[in-house]
Amino acid sequence: MGTIILIILVLALIGALPAWPHSRSWGYAPSGITGLVVVILLIMLLTGRL
Repeated sequence: MGTIILIILVLALIGALPAWPHSRSWGYAPSGITGLVVVILLIMLLTGRL
């Protein structure tokens, strides 16, 4: 179950990159937030809490 969540969050991280003209002004905030969630879940997976 944890692996599936990690894969979904990695795909969300790739999808959050500002690639379209309307989202270029957002900067890297969406991918930064998603990346933070991925790092937290990765730490939880490695410590066995998830």
